[in-house]
Amino acid sequence: MTHLHLNDEAATRALAVRLARTAPHPAVVFLHGDLGAGKSTLARAWLRELGVTGTVRSPTYTLLERYPLARGGEALHLDLYRIGDAGELEFLGLDEARDALWLVEWPDRGAAGMPPADLHVRLSLDGPGREATLAAGTGAGEAWLQRLEMEAQLHRISEPNP
Repeated sequence: MTHLHLNDEAATRALAVRLARTAPHPAVVFLHGDLGAGKSTLARAWLRELGVTGTVRSPTYTLLERYPLARGGEALHLDLYRIGDAGELEFLGLDEARDALWLVEWPDRGAAGMPPADLHVRLSLDGPGREATLAAGTGAGEAWLQRLEMEAQLHRISEPNP
C-alpha cells in the first residue's frame, strides 16, 4: 500500500501520468472517494497521458465513455454513482471489453458485475490538497506498485541537488 499527499490539482494530474506510464495492459482500476475528491480529474489526466484527444466527457449520466488509445486497444471510463445494482451493467456491453484499461468511479455500486481491480486508488480531500492511497488488488497490481515506486526513486535520483 502506498500513501501520497497531493498538494493540488497539478499533483493529482502528475500522479495520473505516473500511473499511466507504469500501468500493465490490460488493467482495472477502481477509483474511490467522495464527490469532489478528484476521481474524474485523475481519470481525465490519465486518458490525456494515453493520447486521448478531444473532449473527455464525464460518464456521470452515460455511465460509460469509451476511448480508443493511440497504442491500440481502448480505455473505459465508468461512473457507477447512478446505478441501482450491478445487473444494470449488463446493458453496457462490457463483456467484450475485458482487454482494456478500466477506470471505474464508484465501483462499490457495481462490484458484482466488475472484473477484480488490479489497483484501488482512494482519494480524499485534505485542506487544499488530497490524500491518495494506492492498494493492489491482484498480483499485477502488486507489480504495478513496485514499478511506480521504482520510477519515483529514479526520478528523485535524477533531480539536481539545489
